[in-house]
Formats: sequence, structure tokens, C-alpha cells
Amino acid sequence: MSPDTAIYVLELVGLFAFATSGALMAIRSDFDVVGIVVLAETTALGGGVLRDVIIGAHPPAAFRDPLYLVIPLVAAAVTFFFHPQVARLGIAVLIFDAGGLGLYTVTGTVKALDAGLGMLQAVILGVTTAVGGGVLRDVLARQTPELFQTKSELYAVPSAIGAIIVAVAYQSGWLLPAAAAGAAVFVSSFRLLALWRGWRAPGAWAVRR
Repeated sequence: MSPDTAIYVLELVGLFAFATSGALMAIRSDFDVVGIVVLAETTALGGGVLRDVIIGAHPPAAFRDPLYLVIPLVAAAVTFFFHPQVARLGIAVLIFDAGGLGLYTVTGTVKALDAGLGMLQAVILGVTTAVGGGVLRDVLARQTPELFQTKSELYAVPSAIGAIIVAVAYQSGWLLPAAAAGAAVFVSSFRLLALWRGWRAPGAWAVRR
């Protein structure tokens, strides 16, 4: 499998993971079927569309490849009919969101580097790709984005570390398909470990008077 094919497959899997988390969030927020589809599509495509607009890929991949629209629809349909079984897992939204975070971190960083961006810019865009859909999901679900809450476990930090690893491996010529998949697993596992252990980013320091 070529690196381009591997990145494409990872992005499609990420679409399904993020779309499922969006659909589950919509169901938990008591949205109707239209709201479920909209939230699934927005969560899956939001970060990628923003990435493509920034790097000048017009029209964005979501509007050139039908699979980018069909896969979130399939995820929304599956979740719509089988959400009771999925919801019993309790942390289903977080698991799927962590999977999407890892996959989109890798694909966003690689696409930015392919577009000729520097390592720092690629890392920033990789994180933006990974967290953008989740932020839009939370806003549409009328919740404060988890990314901005001090009580929330690490979210952008695992993505940033993963994006740095991907950028360094890419520039060194080590980013083989297996390495890209490994980086995605690392980010997802880091996020889930942060949830389990309660790791949080620090808030503003309190000044003693």
C-alpha cells in the first residue's frame, strides 16, 4: 500500500469515527434525524474542510469525493438504529472521538506537509484538522467545547505531540504507512489514557496578594 493510499484509508476511517461521535452526541442532546445527520457530517468534515481551505485545495476533498459525504451518512444511520447498544458502552462518544482525533492528526499533518507548509505550520494545521470537527460538534450541541474547559482531560496536547512525531518522521523519510497508523494509535491511546488517569492541562495561575 502506497503512503498516499494509506493516508486516504486513515482519513476515511477517521470520518466514520468522528461521524459516529457526532451522531451519538446528537442523540444524547435529543436531536431529530435531521440534527443527527447534520451533527455527524459536521463533526466528520469540519476540520478537514477548514484544512483544505487553508492549504488552497479547492474545492475541499469533502466536495470532490462522494465517500467523504457517504461515510458520515452511513455512520449516522448505523448510530440512529443501533444507538441503544452503542450507548450501553457508556464512553462510546469518547472512544470514537479519540479514534478520530488520532486519525485526523496524522492525515491533517501529512496533507499540510504535502502542500509545502513548514513543520510548525503543519503541526498547527494537523491539530486544527483533528479538533475542528469536535469543536463544531459541541457548539451545535449547545455545549462549551471540551477543548476549552480546564476540567476536561487532555485533548489538543496528544494531538500536538502526535503531529510533531508525524512531521519529524515525514521530513526524515520514515513516515511509512505502518508508521502513520502507529502515530494515529499513539494519539488515540494518549487521549484515552488521559481520560482514564484524569490528566488535565493547567489553567491560569492564581496570583497571591
